[in-house]
Amino acid sequence: MKALLSLFITIISITIYAQTKEEKLHQLMEAYFNINKLNGSVLVTQNGKILLNRGYGLRSISDSLPNDTNTVFQVGSLTKQFTATVILKLEEMKKLNVTDKLSRYFPDYPNGDSITIENLLNHTSGIFNYTDDKVFMQTAAMKPVTQEIMLASFKNKLLKFTPGSNWEYSNSNYILLGYIIEKITKKPYEKVVQEMIFNPLKMTSSGFNFSELKSDNKAKGYMIYSKEGGKESLEFDPTVSYAAGAMYTTTSDLSKWQKGISLYKIISRASFDRATTPNKNNYGYGNYTLNIDGKKLIAHGGLTFGYSSYLGRIDQDDISIVILNNIVNTSINDIAKDVLDIVYDKPYRLPETIKEVTLSPEILNRYIGSYQVAPQVSIAITVENGQLFGQATGQDKILLTPQKEDFFFIRGADVQIEFKKDSSGIVAGLFLIDGGKKIDAKKMQ
Repeated sequence: MKALLSLFITIISITIYAQTKEEKLHQLMEAYFNINKLNGSVLVTQNGKILLNRGYGLRSISDSLPNDTNTVFQVGSLTKQFTATVILKLEEMKKLNVTDKLSRYFPDYPNGDSITIENLLNHTSGIFNYTDDKVFMQTAAMKPVTQEIMLASFKNKLLKFTPGSNWEYSNSNYILLGYIIEKITKKPYEKVVQEMIFNPLKMTSSGFNFSELKSDNKAKGYMIYSKEGGKESLEFDPTVSYAAGAMYTTTSDLSKWQKGISLYKIISRASFDRATTPNKNNYGYGNYTLNIDGKKLIAHGGLTFGYSSYLGRIDQDDISIVILNNIVNTSINDIAKDVLDIVYDKPYRLPETIKEVTLSPEILNRYIGSYQVAPQVSIAITVENGQLFGQATGQDKILLTPQKEDFFFIRGADVQIEFKKDSSGIVAGLFLIDGGKKIDAKKMQ
């Protein structure tokens, strides 16, 4: 018996040890797919060799169309790398300088004399982030807006801090950079990126107006995606996300971008080095630059309605990671970290499936009521057929699945609800955890 057990363990060990990097990466992606953290396309290369290049899940649930290597996704804030590169290209052409004051291009902009282009590039301007304005996002983000309307969404808000003294991520910075590019070139921002970057690198599947894209490879974005079905997301109008996040592309095109920029085909090595030199919060110009065991990781993530993305590169070892999702995953960096662990033959763990629990009707009934999330938004919690449901103002009713007695999640969405009790044990409110952000909601009835 002992000999048989020893043989069994040996066989398992040999099987695990014999796994190639390609097999490990595919197994990792399958594990993330199974817990609804990955639904899209992934491309991983090292030293010019493709380690993984495939799709996971569906690009269209209604049509049963799978994601593959040609699927086109919105990529959100990965757009910022392209905007920053155009700015540096214009500087090389002597059209501007990153030390220029914002007031040079917008003479009436409040505090424009104390904000530089560099402050915009590295998020040290202190300018209010327009996507934090919930009213604007709910009423204006899905339809075309003028430059005047966009500027009005953040221009007259108080600065968060003195420019250059601190760091806070603000999409408004890159909206302004896009407008500056248009003022200098006298061309639409999208056309400038096409001419300076897409065309030279032959990025033929990339662009900006996703809603107008006519392609069989186009992925639908999902607010909810699970085995039970999905709910399509709303979509930013490109005039709203613009130079901060309107781009769409494929894993293949982003691989061309990474190769081209690191070989200095678009901007010089000096400009590239400046862009990837970390400032406050490890942010350079459109890039985070991190030290991974002495190696320089240049990376950025993207998040927009129904889509999430990650792009990372370690030039020293010619490693490239591209992850594009048509679901929202605010922890997409975790996937990239696991990928690097596999590529570098370091220990890693497969993500675990979320365990569901069964709760009694007595426990579920404690949570029934209305909870105030915002002045005009509440969540109604109800129980039907032994299951808990939540319904936000103006939204559909959604099943809440219990993970613990007081902790529930929405299958296929990056949303959780944690109920809280007062000192007497009575349910007094809840925390709505949406994309990692925790919102406190008081129970109203």
